[in-house]
Amino acid sequence: MNQSNQQTADLQEQRAKMQARDVKIFYGEHEAIKGIDMDLMENEVIAFIGPSGCGKSTFLRSFNRMNDTIDGCRLEGRITLDDEDIYASSVDVVMLRARVGMVFQKPNPFPKSIYDNIAYGPRIHGLARGRGDLDDIVEDSLRRAGLWEEVKDRLQAPGTGLSGGQQQRLCIARAIAVSPEVILMDEPCSALDPIATAKVEELIAELSQQYTIAIVTHSMQQAARVSDRTAYFHLGEMIEVNATDKVFTQPENSLTEAYITGRFG
Repeated sequence: MNQSNQQTADLQEQRAKMQARDVKIFYGEHEAIKGIDMDLMENEVIAFIGPSGCGKSTFLRSFNRMNDTIDGCRLEGRITLDDEDIYASSVDVVMLRARVGMVFQKPNPFPKSIYDNIAYGPRIHGLARGRGDLDDIVEDSLRRAGLWEEVKDRLQAPGTGLSGGQQQRLCIARAIAVSPEVILMDEPCSALDPIATAKVEELIAELSQQYTIAIVTHSMQQAARVSDRTAYFHLGEMIEVNATDKVFTQPENSLTEAYITGRFG
């Protein structure tokens, strides 16, 4: 069995963690996302690629209802997490965003200490019984984000004083401190230099052992390096989704091929 077929077989054995069915997203009258079906599988990394303005970030944000904060934005269709509709009126959006964390394009640490950046979520969600528990969560999260050795002696220093790459890893540590099940990443390396980018990519590979990860990226090379599957978006439609090797070597759609070979986009 070749690698691409093996990846496909492995994915078929996985369980869908989140499912989108006939999802349409509107900004006012404009239909930005046009009836997309997609599964996010347990412990996979799926990359969303496509030209600027094709809807990939809008679609990503629908998985933890970040679009709710945009006036005039509405969603039709259904998105589930463990088979529960995340847009149901009974859903607590704060709890949803603890389960489905988000890392943004630009690092956005809170104007607090490194320690308090990590401790904030566990505090408000009641995940720590006392200071000892909180200390353990902070250390574990920073270790998993590959940042502990760099900051362990200055935990009370402001998070905003770190380098750009360190700030982004701090934001990843902050996301995993509340024990999410899914992590959404919206171009997490676009503001970083190549060395910082490589560290975040290594981190994505490690985190995929425990989490489902969906990443929007403008870099096809990054998608090829970090993801198990890749979805190609064009003008609000998902044109194709497949094992990453297959998308980049044997795309099924001529639009995908044209984008990957640089004929447009």
